[in-house]
Amino acid sequence: MTTSYKGIAASPGIAIAQAVVVKQEHYVPVASTIVDAQAEWQRFEQALQAAKHDIERIYQLTHDKLGADHAEIFEGHLMMLEDPELIESVALAIKDEMLNAEFALHRTAQQFIQMLLELDDEMLRGRASDIQDIAGRILSHLRGVKHIDLSALDEDCIIIAHDLAPSDTAQLKLELVRGFITEAGSRTSHSAIMARSLELPAVVGVGQAILDVNNGAMLIIDGNKGEVHVHPSEQLLAHYEAEKLAYDAKQANLRKLVHEPSISTDGHRVELAANIGKLEDIERALQNGAEGIGLFRSEFLYMSRNTLPTEEEQFNSYKYALEKMNGKPVVIRTLDIGGDKDLPYLQLPKEDNPFLGQRALRFCLANPELFRTQLRALLRASVHGNLKIMFPMVAVLEELFEAKHLLAEERQRLLEEGIAVSDHIEVGIMVEVPSVAVSADLFAQHVDFFSIGTNDLIQYTMAADRMNKSLSYLYQPLHPAILRMVKMVIDAARQHGKWVGMCGEMAGDQNAVPLLLGLGLHEFSMSSSSILAARELITSLDQSQWSELAEQALQFTHSAAITQFVQQQLQR
Repeated sequence: MTTSYKGIAASPGIAIAQAVVVKQEHYVPVASTIVDAQAEWQRFEQALQAAKHDIERIYQLTHDKLGADHAEIFEGHLMMLEDPELIESVALAIKDEMLNAEFALHRTAQQFIQMLLELDDEMLRGRASDIQDIAGRILSHLRGVKHIDLSALDEDCIIIAHDLAPSDTAQLKLELVRGFITEAGSRTSHSAIMARSLELPAVVGVGQAILDVNNGAMLIIDGNKGEVHVHPSEQLLAHYEAEKLAYDAKQANLRKLVHEPSISTDGHRVELAANIGKLEDIERALQNGAEGIGLFRSEFLYMSRNTLPTEEEQFNSYKYALEKMNGKPVVIRTLDIGGDKDLPYLQLPKEDNPFLGQRALRFCLANPELFRTQLRALLRASVHGNLKIMFPMVAVLEELFEAKHLLAEERQRLLEEGIAVSDHIEVGIMVEVPSVAVSADLFAQHVDFFSIGTNDLIQYTMAADRMNKSLSYLYQPLHPAILRMVKMVIDAARQHGKWVGMCGEMAGDQNAVPLLLGLGLHEFSMSSSSILAARELITSLDQSQWSELAEQALQFTHSAAITQFVQQQLQR
């Protein structure tokens, strides 16, 4: 009898294979008093060194099999293994409290994990699994227990686990793994990220019952819907075999569009760009046909480290991105921290409502020397490609004027130092705050472009915290209020001869793309994996027709009606 489970669709596609269930021992160390602190510390140090050797081996294995971008995470693991705060905390527990190494490590790791899980940033919360991974590896060496080895797979399979740590996925025989299913996890967990980058179907967050599936059981993963089917009937199996053939054929067909322009049937051209968080994402963007980088989240250069990046470090990163894109536009957003993104080493004061607090440009203007360092690095890099600078979280014109003033001052200083700066740097702002959207005609006189950040614009317009699951029903990209704001911004920009992009999730939404095309959006920036599907859709649409349809859609009173209207029009 078929048993079906519902989870989070973490990576699209269909997979059919037998189950390999990875059941990891749940061992919780118990505190005990030691008699020789020095001997216990040496035992911990030996386990720590053994764990480092493991990670170094896995790093090299990953680098050889998957490339430098996937191996990068294990550089982070090595940094964690050398984190003085973590090591010192364990040392104090052993030497001052006379606790056994196992418990000292476990307690310290849990403190770090809890700190990360309390953050609002889902990406940073996902780093808790890194701490769990490295602590588990050290603990295995302390106990003399062999760490889980997934390199022994010898047949096609689908992996089921509580969660797959980065060091586990790195050891998989990828030619045999057809997909992942995890009890825990989210779309930003490492198993999900790895699955998407390898284009393997994955469903995460399925729940504990999935671990009761027997090894060898036939499975179907529907990564498009977030469904798992165990012991499928012949009828269901036949259905999904046909679905898989169709999906694989569609993906292969989309690859033909990699080097094609994004032009509607009536000759209207738009730009499909990629959102990136780190330099390694650029290669994937190009492989998926990105015509530019519409959002380079520069804050990731500041994260996963213990100090601010220097001007030289930032310059080298921006220079690399510009040269790699070889003349294609690269929109770099200046530092956007606060809200759901924190830099622990700055020890920023806690705010009651950080999303409405001193974040992004507000923070930079309050810390001008930090901001000037980034502006100098950007200006120096500008001669190496097509740079566009974007200020986030602007609310009033005064903020924009102050930011542009600092930029102009740093430009002049560089020129006086004999350092070249491009004469063709466009400067724009993100439209995330309703005050900017409704006064876009005023802002359009002082910027070269707008980029609509719909994730925050929706949050602020609907007065609903996007991290609050109970309010997820209010995250409505196609709500009339949101669409009217988008139109307001595009119309204002058009009147002043400026262009408008969109870098929120809405830009890659298949139901939103036709309306955005009709409203006159110039640039659609999205995750790399969404680009080809968006290009296929755009090249099938008549922009002038959708201009009229978008006006009709704006007359509906709620998002469900607009969604239904779009889908009906697409089926004609």
